Amino acid sequence: MSEATASMATALSGYELLADPQLNKGTAFSEEERDAFHLHGLLPPHVSTLDEQISRALQSLRQFETDLERYAFLRELQDTNETLFYATLVGNLEELLPIVYTPTVGAGCQQFSRLYHKPRGLFLSIPHMSRLDQIFAQPRFDVVEAIVVTDGERILGLGDQGAGGMGIPIGKLALYAGCGGLHPATTLPILLDVGTDNADCLADPLYVGWRHERVGGQAYDDFIEAFVSAVIRRWPKVLLQWEDFAKSNATRLLERYRDRLCTFNDDVQGTAAVATGTLLAAINVTGVPLTEQRVAVFGAGSAGCGIAGLIRSAMREAGLSESEATQRFFMIDRDGLLMDGMSGLAPFQTPFVQSRRAIEGWTLEHPDRIALLDVVRNARPTVLIGVSGLAGAFGEPVVRAMAECNDRPVIFPLSNPTSRAEATPADIEAWTGGRALVGVGSPFPPLLRDGTRFKVDQTNNSYIFPGVGLGVLAVGARRVTDGMFMAAAKALADASPARNNPKHNLLPPVSALRDVAADVALAVAMQAHREGAAPDVAVDQIQQRLRAKVWTPRYVPLTAMAR
Repeated sequence: MSEATASMATALSGYELLADPQLNKGTAFSEEERDAFHLHGLLPPHVSTLDEQISRALQSLRQFETDLERYAFLRELQDTNETLFYATLVGNLEELLPIVYTPTVGAGCQQFSRLYHKPRGLFLSIPHMSRLDQIFAQPRFDVVEAIVVTDGERILGLGDQGAGGMGIPIGKLALYAGCGGLHPATTLPILLDVGTDNADCLADPLYVGWRHERVGGQAYDDFIEAFVSAVIRRWPKVLLQWEDFAKSNATRLLERYRDRLCTFNDDVQGTAAVATGTLLAAINVTGVPLTEQRVAVFGAGSAGCGIAGLIRSAMREAGLSESEATQRFFMIDRDGLLMDGMSGLAPFQTPFVQSRRAIEGWTLEHPDRIALLDVVRNARPTVLIGVSGLAGAFGEPVVRAMAECNDRPVIFPLSNPTSRAEATPADIEAWTGGRALVGVGSPFPPLLRDGTRFKVDQTNNSYIFPGVGLGVLAVGARRVTDGMFMAAAKALADASPARNNPKHNLLPPVSALRDVAADVALAVAMQAHREGAAPDVAVDQIQQRLRAKVWTPRYVPLTAMAR
């Protein structure tokens, strides 16, 4: 699928053609197409332009009272006419991204069973494990290049949503196409239905998923193995993105499969890249070099440790030893600061435990537990990052303590959706006297600075994963490496408006996400070439490969194919 497609042949006609979201043009079918495909009478006589259809869609969208209603409208549009859906999205990213993606997609997942109307993607359940090859064999999936998969256990900060978690892969892939330029026909959302422990889902008579408690242990691992093996058999060169898996599974599944196929976990690696890129941009404003940063991360799960890991790598590139860099991280979980000798630590947490000797002499509110406020007061971090899903965790005492020990504190409450953010930008602004550099995971209203409205930086994975996917697929990379995510982070930092004016935003506006994805894709593709992960592509071919891969939503003339 590429921009070079001049026309497309199809054997569909009449209602069958109108029911195909990839081919349907609605009122934009030309007179010649209406003749060829027996559409006269099935459509109003006026032939619309795509721009007219976009205007009509936006007028309808804006009449709804709630974002959930707007979400449902856009999902229906996507399932009816993909070209119109993506053309509307691409032209109005700042308005529509919060509806298609965070924060509204969270409510869409919670209400998924009530909003479900038409099939999109694949629901793979344990009772049908033996049928995976048969399910994947549909000819419609021959062109699939990118898969986003979830098991619905840890949807944003909302927890187990069971089959409702399908809203996340659908939303992510909408951004792959809308921001990254992948053709939607080459993308496939997948929900691995291993049951749910959400009592509300199981008690809901309208719940569309497998009514069974969530399966774990060996049975879960066997299902994941069967799934990955079937994917490799069907699409040996596919890009597989893991999304919203629980802490106990996210990192271990990534480590198990990252060398068997081209795969990454967006919660671990994408979140790390956007946080690192935004921090690198912030350094241009604060003047504190990377080697002198001290980072407190509230939420020491797979995402938090992923962020710490990539920032630590950047510190090592800047000249610190691994030991020196590691000592600059303070990971706080439900039991407080992670320290050596703690029981129950996950393998991915152990590299970031603090030595008990290093905290000797700290003044603590409670001697048996080192809480977030204790860390801020004693470690005096320059950066505070939240990926806990605990709303309000960055309370006034914590934020004021950050302001007391930093001229320009860097505070990133990244948890999604908006209702789960560790602090609001308005509160951080008030408690720091407007000195903080703020990045949030979901959109918030602008701040008022010096009498003018200042947009809050949305430090969201949408700045990273669409470009990573585009770059990897354009050059046919065999693996996704940590080096590629570092390259993505640096590309994002290079695009920072604050590089030229410290009073400007750390990140480009959401409306520029398609341009950001192109920059990230180039950096990732070049890194893949340097690492030898794309041996079949010469460096002078990369730009051409990227341009050829980018799809712009517009109608392609259709010709009739003999049945």
